[in-house]
Amino acid sequence: MIRNVISVMVVSSVLMGCSPTVRVQAPNEPININLNVKIDHEINIKVDKALDNVINKSGLY
Repeated sequence: MIRNVISVMVVSSVLMGCSPTVRVQAPNEPININLNVKIDHEINIKVDKALDNVINKSGLY
């Protein structure tokens, strides 16, 4: 009986010594996020013909 208790104590101490540890640590270098984004846009303006004539005559085009 005592032998079983001692063996359980030895086994439990060995298992406690092999328990994994988890560490949360910040990296030494900063984290870089590169975003390669191409933005294309097109603006379409619809103008009334009468207003278009006025703009063309005034030279604002």
